[in-house]
Amino acid sequence: MDKPWKVSRGPIAASELDVEKANAINMLLIRPVGVLPAKAGDPILPFAVGLFNELRPLLKPDAGVTTLRRATAAYVHCRRYYFASAQPDSMRHGLDGDPVEPLSSEDRLVAQKRFLSLKQGTAKAEVPEQPAPVPPPLLSKNEQIRAALLSKKNASARAG
Repeated sequence: MDKPWKVSRGPIAASELDVEKANAINMLLIRPVGVLPAKAGDPILPFAVGLFNELRPLLKPDAGVTTLRRATAAYVHCRRYYFASAQPDSMRHGLDGDPVEPLSSEDRLVAQKRFLSLKQGTAKAEVPEQPAPVPPPLLSKNEQIRAALLSKKNASARAG
């Protein structure tokens, strides 16, 4: 996994959760930005380098920079964002959603590794661990004899 992927999966569609995260960012801004998906199925667009500095001036007066930073981090550190960034034909986008430049192969490789790491983590979380079988209780020799005698006694009582 030392080389970026060569086959593109095309645009990566946003899920409802991605849209919720995008809406959390837009709610902090004086106007929505075109780089974020507006509805499920819209493509996830990797951000241009330094885009956060362009978002800050759009921050509503009552919203904090830390809140914006956390909301943005929640969006860009998700599996689909990394998947979109890892594509061979992935482009970085400005605030309005227009392509600015291609992602470098190094950035694509980092995104690819993070995507695969998150995917493996999700797969592990989705597969419930099988509980270890509980071994039968260890019985002493006396308890084993008593259990055998009781089972014989119960069997003869049912037969008679």
